[in-house]
Amino acid sequence: MALVLHKKRFTELTTDELYELLRIRNDVFVVEQNCVYQDLDYDDQKAIHLWLTEGEKVVAICRVCPAGTHMAEVSIGRVITTERGKGYGKRIMLEGISAAKEYFKASSIDLEAQEYAKGFYEQVGFRQSSAPFILDGIPHIKMTYLNINNHE
Repeated sequence: MALVLHKKRFTELTTDELYELLRIRNDVFVVEQNCVYQDLDYDDQKAIHLWLTEGEKVVAICRVCPAGTHMAEVSIGRVITTERGKGYGKRIMLEGISAAKEYFKASSIDLEAQEYAKGFYEQVGFRQSSAPFILDGIPHIKMTYLNINNHE
């Protein structure tokens, strides 16, 4: 089955699409990681939401936020794959980088990575740009993607 990319602003999402994206975020970040945190942060309304489907199943998601919302710079966050080890995470990140440039004219992109995922983000061009810090009880690092025009 072919992968299909979906890319929408908040106001373009159907209620079923929004529900599914939030359900997946809750399943992974709250339930699977046993972390109680405020996922609904009002950044969704300003973000571009991307997800990949294979058939009817959502296999990867992320959101791209404009500068000054989630972080000072354009940022990518809420990155999840529902099926690991199949390259879906890399694909959704590359699509997120493209969307950051397309929608927000990003010259750099930031993200707050769970520290264990550093190697994954490095594979798509991000580099650690802060000392480790604790966010919602989980070790994180800030990572930055620079030279966006050189990674077409």
